[in-house]
Amino acid sequence: MREKLVLARFDFFVESGKISHMLSYTDLKKGVLFVMEGQPYQVLEYEFLRMQQRKPVAKTKIRNLITGKIAERSFHMNESFDEADIEKRSVKFLYSNKGEFWFCEIDNPSARFSLGEDIIGTPAKFLKQNTEVTADYFDEKIINIEVPVKLDLEVKETPPGIRGDTASGGSKPATLETGAIVNVPFFVNVGDVVRVNTETGSYVERVEKASS
Repeated sequence: MREKLVLARFDFFVESGKISHMLSYTDLKKGVLFVMEGQPYQVLEYEFLRMQQRKPVAKTKIRNLITGKIAERSFHMNESFDEADIEKRSVKFLYSNKGEFWFCEIDNPSARFSLGEDIIGTPAKFLKQNTEVTADYFDEKIINIEVPVKLDLEVKETPPGIRGDTASGGSKPATLETGAIVNVPFFVNVGDVVRVNTETGSYVERVEKASS
């Protein structure tokens, strides 16, 4: 049974023992999470427009939290939405096999599950064993894995730098311990530990030189 409660200026719904806040079109401010057509969205941009002889409208740019697709959408005063309930849980990366990435709950290593690279995205290639990440749950299903923006990884393969190359400011490919390949400065050598940006897939800095 779904029961509507009216409290002050807000609408709430009680369903299965959970209180859900109903959002009007004026509530869809930047950063707000809401459900539309059964899928969770995040508001990236919001602009309230009030034009003469026309009904006011909320012009937004929104991102689908499952597909990652971004779209522009206008909402009107007769529209309302459920607030998206996104639960975050800490999990640990274990290993990958044939495109499947295996994780476990931090406090329960036997509770394992796998995800495809399509859910994790670009950061998947920078995951190394025992890296702690955050899993985003919607309706008890994982819709996203939040990987730290910066990770430190050891260089396993890279061509040796040539004298004079460092002055030119160029770069060379380097294979990291996870198998990912990034471009690094010529002064980086095998055994060095470098910091990479997992969102852009780019080198940030060298954090540790290889021991002699």
